Amino acid sequence: MKAPLAFDGYFDELRRREFARLDAHGCAYLDYTGSALYGASQVEAQARLLADGMFGNPHSEHRPSRHSAELIETARRAVLAWFNVDADSHAVCFVANASAAIKLVAESYPFSSQRGLMLSADNHNSVNGIREFARRAGAAVGTIPLDSQLRLRDPLAHLSAASASGPGLFAFPAQSNFSGVRHPLDLIASAHDRGWDVLLDAAAFVPSGRLDLRHCRADFTAVSFYKMFGLPTGVGALVARRDALARLRRPWFAGGTVDHASVQLDRHRLTEGAQGHEDGTPNFLDIGMIAVGLDFIAAIGNERLSRRLQDLTAHFLRGLVALQHPSGAPLVCEYGPDDNAERGATVAFNVLDPQGRTLPFLEVEQRASAAGVALRGGCFCNPGCAETAFGFQATAVARCLDRLGDAFSLPRFASCLGSGIAVGALRASFGAPTSLRDIDRALSVIASFAEIAARRRIASRRA
Repeated sequence: MKAPLAFDGYFDELRRREFARLDAHGCAYLDYTGSALYGASQVEAQARLLADGMFGNPHSEHRPSRHSAELIETARRAVLAWFNVDADSHAVCFVANASAAIKLVAESYPFSSQRGLMLSADNHNSVNGIREFARRAGAAVGTIPLDSQLRLRDPLAHLSAASASGPGLFAFPAQSNFSGVRHPLDLIASAHDRGWDVLLDAAAFVPSGRLDLRHCRADFTAVSFYKMFGLPTGVGALVARRDALARLRRPWFAGGTVDHASVQLDRHRLTEGAQGHEDGTPNFLDIGMIAVGLDFIAAIGNERLSRRLQDLTAHFLRGLVALQHPSGAPLVCEYGPDDNAERGATVAFNVLDPQGRTLPFLEVEQRASAAGVALRGGCFCNPGCAETAFGFQATAVARCLDRLGDAFSLPRFASCLGSGIAVGALRASFGAPTSLRDIDRALSVIASFAEIAARRRIASRRA
């Protein structure tokens, strides 16, 4: 019999009260890095807000408009408080998601031949895309590589070397959405010492870690709220230091962002602060649910949630390592750190055949789905981590991409690279509703591939 985890009773009750639909649907949901699940009380709070309130476009002056404006400002204050900063030092710009927050910086940052871009190889494609704006402005673009455990390799050396030709913007994730690695946040101060501005992608970190922006002084921080507490979707934020926000140069203006605009005179003046960076009408009804979501996860408690997720992740990692083929060959290849230190509740892995060749991730993902287990498959929009984890050789990748051209597809790419080379992985990630039973169901599905391989081997001998 397995020993209970810390706080089992609390989280069992939380699941019964807020997430009963998981068991009603027989779903072992293990894709919390993709999206958190909302609690039943959040839905009830949203229904009350919509049923009882009168809300109009916040750019008007009538009472329904002012109610919407109050919702937005309440949410701004709640976000600032969550990150332990205030309106004197920071601004909260509401956008559609973390990708939109990152693009807001990318399109407005003053890149030039003297102001470059440094990216970590571990980045979501929404961050990788910044390089297109930088190159258009003639800026140098550098990359900090990863080591075998998917941690940054010599980041300070790369930042120092690139500073000689002009520091600019350094962008990296607080936590990898691929491997769960938590990169050192003291890189922010070190980058500042070398003249760099810092964009921190916190989308994968904040669901399970409390980010103190008073201590961790990133110039720009991008978050998506549905990854934190499930509801609402379609709302994220750029939390920016006011002095850094003032250095951005917006390439256009839109409704709601200007104090004045003249067609006759061909001139305009952007509104100062956050409103000058929020294009069009804010998503005021969904923004009104942010404070509810923050209260929901605050009630769980960061220390309690962090301990719980560490225990669940350790249990899953131990289970993966124990899985073997009848020959004793490992059944699973796990990508990332060897232990649970400095990692979030995310694990990337692949299933191996008895000869050590990688099975197609889609085969595993589909088998898991049929068993009611929700895993994520692919590269998770993080090609830098994937290339390092899978051992891609740049010359082979270039050859295949050039050969395939517009006919590219993942199966064709895999075929071009050669048999047994991974082109994707499986990802399991955990949240407050996750139970040991969910994890054991996933481990059972993975273990079944050893049985399948054994049956196939017996059948081939008989044939």
